[in-house]
Amino acid sequence: MQKHILLLFLFVSSIVLAQQNSNMALVPGGEFIMGNDMKNSLGFSPAHLVKVDSFYIDKYEVTNKDYLKFCQETKHRLPEFWNTDIFRCGDKYLNYPVVGISFGDAMAYAKWAGKRLPTEAEWEYAARGELEGKNFPHGDTWHQERAKQDSTGWKNLIEPVGQYEVNAYGLYDMSGNVWEWVADRHSESYYQQRVYDNPKGPAQGTNRVIRGGSWHSGKMCKKVFYRKGLIANWSDFAVGFRCAKDVE
Repeated sequence: MQKHILLLFLFVSSIVLAQQNSNMALVPGGEFIMGNDMKNSLGFSPAHLVKVDSFYIDKYEVTNKDYLKFCQETKHRLPEFWNTDIFRCGDKYLNYPVVGISFGDAMAYAKWAGKRLPTEAEWEYAARGELEGKNFPHGDTWHQERAKQDSTGWKNLIEPVGQYEVNAYGLYDMSGNVWEWVADRHSESYYQQRVYDNPKGPAQGTNRVIRGGSWHSGKMCKKVFYRKGLIANWSDFAVGFRCAKDVE
C-alpha cells in the first residue's frame, strides 16, 4: 500500500514539475568554447573551455503579460516605458518582450516566479544551441529582422516573442529582439581568468552583463559571444530578460 502511495506521489509530482517548466527548455550540461578570439574583442576573448551543469531556461523572453501579472500581484512598479507604443510596451502589447526594467527588477521578477537569471556562461551555452564555433544561434548567417516602419519613422521595431526560427534547444529570440540581463557582473578582463567550472563572473563591479543584441543594435551585437556591460539600475528601451532554473 505504501509503495502504491509513493508511486502515485512521484507521478503527481512529475506532472506538477512538467507543468511548471512547460515554458522552459531543459539544457543538458556539457562543455563548450565560450567567447571569441576576434581582434579588438571588446572583452569576449580569449576563447576558453567552459563547463556548465544542466539547467532550465525560458523558451521565450519574459513578456509584458508575464511582467504585468508580477506587478499586479506584488505591487511592484510598472516598466519605465509602460504604454509607450514606440517600444511596444503596455497593455496593448502583451505578447511582446518587456523592456524598461532594471537588473533589480529582473531579479525581483525571477524570485517571484521561483526562478533566477541565467549566468552568462549558461546564456551563451544555450544560445549556441549545440552549434560549435558559430556566430549566431543558427549558424554564421544573421537572419535580419523584418524591416518595418511605423508613423514614428522607427524601423525594425520589437516583435512579439517567438516570431523567428527556434534553435536546437527550443529557444526563441536568443539573438535580436531585445537584449537580455544575465546574472554576472561585467568586466572586460574576466575571460582572462579562464574559469572552467560553471563561471559566475567577477565578485565585484557595478555593471551587469547584457547579451543577445536587440532590434536597435547592429549585427555584431547579435553574435552569441558578444557581451556588453550596463549600469544595473538602468532601464533601457531595448533590454529585457529571460529566466533560468536549477535542475533538482
